[in-house]
Amino acid sequence: MIRLILSFFIIIYFSNCSGNIKRSSITDENMEPITVINPVINADVPDMSVIRVGDFYYMISTTMHLMPGGPVMRSQDLVNWETISYLFDRLEDHPRYDLIDGTVYGKGQWASSIRYKDGKFYVLFSPNDEPYKAYIYTTDDPTKKWNLHSRLKHFHDASLFFDDDGRNYVFYGTGELQELNSDLTDIKEDGLNMVLFERDEEEYGLLEGSQVIKHNNKYYLLMISMVWGEPGRVRRQVCYRADKITGPYEKKVILEHDFAGYGGVGQGCIFDGKNDDWWAMIFQDRGGIGRVPMLMPCRWEDEWPMLGDNNGFVPEKMEMKAYCNTNFKGISGSDEFSNDTLSLFWQWNHNPINDKWSLTDRPDFLRLKTSRIVDNIYNAPNTITQRMHGPECSAVVAVDISGMKEGDVAGFAAFNSNSGILSVKKEKNRKKLRMSTNDVAFTDDKKMKVTNVNEIVIEEKEINQDIIYLRIDADFNHGKDLATFYYSLDNKEWIKTGCEVKMIFDYRRFFMGSKFAIFNYATKTIGGYIDVDNFEIKMCVQE
Repeated sequence: MIRLILSFFIIIYFSNCSGNIKRSSITDENMEPITVINPVINADVPDMSVIRVGDFYYMISTTMHLMPGGPVMRSQDLVNWETISYLFDRLEDHPRYDLIDGTVYGKGQWASSIRYKDGKFYVLFSPNDEPYKAYIYTTDDPTKKWNLHSRLKHFHDASLFFDDDGRNYVFYGTGELQELNSDLTDIKEDGLNMVLFERDEEEYGLLEGSQVIKHNNKYYLLMISMVWGEPGRVRRQVCYRADKITGPYEKKVILEHDFAGYGGVGQGCIFDGKNDDWWAMIFQDRGGIGRVPMLMPCRWEDEWPMLGDNNGFVPEKMEMKAYCNTNFKGISGSDEFSNDTLSLFWQWNHNPINDKWSLTDRPDFLRLKTSRIVDNIYNAPNTITQRMHGPECSAVVAVDISGMKEGDVAGFAAFNSNSGILSVKKEKNRKKLRMSTNDVAFTDDKKMKVTNVNEIVIEEKEINQDIIYLRIDADFNHGKDLATFYYSLDNKEWIKTGCEVKMIFDYRRFFMGSKFAIFNYATKTIGGYIDVDNFEIKMCVQE
């Protein structure tokens, strides 16, 4: 069994922590003072919706074309988060989710809202794609299976809302309100259906990302405001407030801060804490890593939820208490593939072909089998991914390539619409290791078919063994967004290969931060395979 020796570091630094605290024994006495550094999760976790139920906070985020989708994360202290489930294993509205007759890059599961009522959890989301219908999923236990409850009309960036009088609503679009029936299976006949307000002169840019709460009998609708063309005022958070759900609504800017030189912070939610305090989770665009969440206090001033510190700024550092040495798993991590189920760290690019991957064909390995003839990674089924993390991270994958067939291409990528790729290609019974850059173009229509992949091979080398180690280092410090590529034949000596690749966030294509991706596809004949022995990720301590 091949084993990689790399350390795994969690992103937040804990001071003065000791003991081995189990979840069952966690109490407030187990909390220790720490310094929390924003972003609280330095990874692609956009469009957050957060609620608190008892001692736990629950958060859902957007992962679009990745499957399983709708990641549900949980925390007890707002610092340590772990993925506990996904809403669904796959979406099947049309074949493009299977990479057939097109793709769904940047589509799929979009901005969701998570809610709780009478012992049951609910999530509403609408894919920005055909057939333009929303999903509502429910569960009694978010650590277990979610069930599809209903399909409704499409609601853009929707916020599900349960009012005190038992009526149910969706806030969506730009100040639109629609009432649902009592069992959330359809629009309520003769129910409320209205536009709550018109944009004012300031709001000539984007105004969306609805998240709604009710507090002290007032309704609060939070939205991102994008004021285009004004330096320093690109992104901000606004709040619309009313005494009645139908209005009239008044507006206030509750956060406007060009944090750390990356631009404004906007789109997210507010929620109550466990000690009569209030918090906000709002994301910021940070280039190649994606959209990262910022944790900050929410201060009620004149019945407005003002975000940030006392000056209205996103705090770079906060003194908080958090649980130390807990058994939380995080949202990314190393994997030896020794279990009979796939870790929740992983997501497939589009729907997987489930009989073409296995954790049991060769125990303690992930086997990826080819299943379809394609000519590029963007059309390849069963590419498996994890988030990259900032400010720096490094990942190594150990791969047995002895099962590859003629024309097969397998390897490790910094995956996005602009990708840097380490690949092994079998040609004429020889194996060549290539470092290349790939830039994909799609048709400008709903199908988003791949029209061209501009592949530039930077370096190529023949290899004469069946085990290879591939490594990608990612540096997101101060907007560098650079991926660097290495290989090793013995897991000791690492050889830099190719060139550094600038990782790019492109909302017109993937609309997602860069991912580590392991892949295997056939260009000539199907039936080949690779065995992934180990994935090790190292994330630097953020100070």
